[in-house]
Amino acid sequence: MSSSSIEAFIDRLAAVHTSPGCNNFFDHSVPANAQRRQNLAVYLAEMLDRSPKVLLLGEAPGFRGMRITGVPFTNRTIFSGPPNAFGLFGEGKGYVLPPEASGIAAEPTATVMWEVLAELEFLPLLWSACPWHTHVPGQPLSNRTPTTAEATLGTPFWQALVELFSIETVVAVGNVAHRSLQRNGVDAPKIRHPAHGGRARFKQGLEELMAGGRA
Repeated sequence: MSSSSIEAFIDRLAAVHTSPGCNNFFDHSVPANAQRRQNLAVYLAEMLDRSPKVLLLGEAPGFRGMRITGVPFTNRTIFSGPPNAFGLFGEGKGYVLPPEASGIAAEPTATVMWEVLAELEFLPLLWSACPWHTHVPGQPLSNRTPTTAEATLGTPFWQALVELFSIETVVAVGNVAHRSLQRNGVDAPKIRHPAHGGRARFKQGLEELMAGGRA
């Protein structure tokens, strides 16, 4: 995977037409989205250097997280702090926190995700079954479970990442991702999503996969 293939991937992501209850926050028609496209490009380049062999596939971006930053399972705190335990993020790499992050509380799921990964010293590639923000129509500051059609629309993108990164194992984080993978013939293990009090079971699920050589 090269910088040109990362750029092509993000351009395809930005070009997808979504419904009113599904915000494509990479869309080229909104000037502020350029910062999110840049952030995603930096993240994918940083991950490319680390050659992850496992993809953790979540559900969909939250309005306090990737919807703001453009990077899976991140929030304003992660972006504005120092590099994390894996040397990711931090200043001077090209990440930009968009102005609209002001006043938006940090998404707790993102913080939990990176805390657990650091505790396990395990760095997978992160993505979502539906990589756009699904919300209640007319309520952009809400989160909604993606429909089957929305997850299907996102399928080519996790498939592309599997190929581009030479991913060996995909792990479903929650039911939406698991169903998406099953529909496409991928027999993937499923673990608990870390949101809504799922931290302990999420960590346990990862530990069991690592112990069994599946992650």
